[in-house]
Amino acid sequence: MRRHVCVWFPDWPLDRLRRSRAGSVPALPVSGATPDDQAGDTPFVLTEAGRNGLRVVAANDAARSAGVEPGLRFADARTRAPELAAEPVDRAADARALEKLALWMECWSPAVAVAGGDSILIDMTGGAHLFGGEDAMLDHMEARLKRAGLPARLGLAPTPGAAWALAHEVSGGRAGRRVDEAGLKPGLAGLPMAGLRLSDASLTLLRRFGLTRIGQLYGIDRKALARRFHSVSAADAVLTRLDQALGLRPEPLDPLRAPPDHAVRLPCPEPLLHPDGIRAGLARLAPALCERLEAHGEGARRFRLAIFRSDQSVAAVTAGAARPIHDPAHLLTLFRDRLDGLDPGFGVELMELEAARTGPVTPQARPLDAVLAGDGPDTAGLAVLADRITARLGDRVVKILQPVESHLPERGEALAVYDGELPDWQSATPPGPAPRPLRLFERPESLEVIAEIPDGPPMRFVWRRIVHRVRRADGPERIAPEWWRAGASGPGGRRARDYYRVEDEEGRRYWIFREGLYGDGRGGPPAWFIHGLFA
Repeated sequence: MRRHVCVWFPDWPLDRLRRSRAGSVPALPVSGATPDDQAGDTPFVLTEAGRNGLRVVAANDAARSAGVEPGLRFADARTRAPELAAEPVDRAADARALEKLALWMECWSPAVAVAGGDSILIDMTGGAHLFGGEDAMLDHMEARLKRAGLPARLGLAPTPGAAWALAHEVSGGRAGRRVDEAGLKPGLAGLPMAGLRLSDASLTLLRRFGLTRIGQLYGIDRKALARRFHSVSAADAVLTRLDQALGLRPEPLDPLRAPPDHAVRLPCPEPLLHPDGIRAGLARLAPALCERLEAHGEGARRFRLAIFRSDQSVAAVTAGAARPIHDPAHLLTLFRDRLDGLDPGFGVELMELEAARTGPVTPQARPLDAVLAGDGPDTAGLAVLADRITARLGDRVVKILQPVESHLPERGEALAVYDGELPDWQSATPPGPAPRPLRLFERPESLEVIAEIPDGPPMRFVWRRIVHRVRRADGPERIAPEWWRAGASGPGGRRARDYYRVEDEEGRRYWIFREGLYGDGRGGPPAWFIHGLFA
């Protein structure tokens, strides 16, 4: 049975503003109120521009006592509380802060999602026993948030919609904030219709029909209910929300981060205040995670270490491996040079080590010496070397050349991030190719050439203002234009190349080519270029 928790912050914009200005006393833009006024005796509200002018979106206790409620026009609010202080609401800052808080709530479950502008949904399936039961879990969550200055109301139900309804519409403490699958319909029946997350227009229309409680929809014929709405979409919205709350239609949770393949956690009895504590915690987490990976016959190529601080913030570092691994020593090596950037802040309450991009671990026997190793590359050793370089210099710094299907030499290879496997150059190389330099110039450089016959090899060429007399020449190796590319044919199109391997009088060898042929109908006379040097 699925279990979802909804955490609702009724005064989230005010709480976020109060926390963001803790320890400072700047003047608020509109009335000069201080942050203490938001929770003190001075009426304070947050406003937002609407169709009919400014309206109140959040009010502190003093403003509510004066009759100022969210939704009221600001002009009417000033008449009820002449000393009212106000400031525009910052929706973007509220959303960013709520998302950061949701990431911190991953200390309870890896599946956390933001629901609206003031609520967070958590998939707690199978996790309540870690806190001593569901009631103890809810009390623990509520106490932690209250200690952080974030009063919240919680609801626990089999569906996200039902949990949302319980958190928003059930008042009066612990009673009724938790329902199981058998008590789902009775638990929602007496709640206001707003618990179904409907639009204002749908709620207004339902009130006109005398439908104010969710339970009143249970016995109504669905076709009859649909006929009462002006549009099919509005009726479908009501029925969809009802079915989602009752578990008749699926409502998958969309977490902020994809859940890891494997994860282990380490709660801290006392907050860790020194980086050495983080290193010691990682030394305990690494064997536990690798043991779990090995038990599943897997390794991982991506690891993430997250620390949950006492101030409701999260910091994390990631490390990658070229091949799937489950060796604790290797894993600690990956993080060795990356933990310096983790600041414990006011103390670390929880550490979590995650594994992603899992796959089977291919065992490979290491040779006893170089003689027994043979001619093949040591792929396991290369992977370990690449991991050490990556751990020191950063991700995506180790690259290799991959073959590319192309006739042109400059397009025949491309740099790619090393993923633990070496490309098969033998199968990618055309059969019986002429010898070519190991490295080519980034761009072919122009030459001045004198040839014995128009289509023959060069006798002398000038490169970088130096004259080279050719003693030997081998070729040509003709490479035709790639006909499938745009502009490869017709007048003015790409021209064929004739490559030569030449050696000058001092024994230096070059790879040069003539682009174009005399009378090929694709431009003027051929041009000569140098493309690489032989060792």
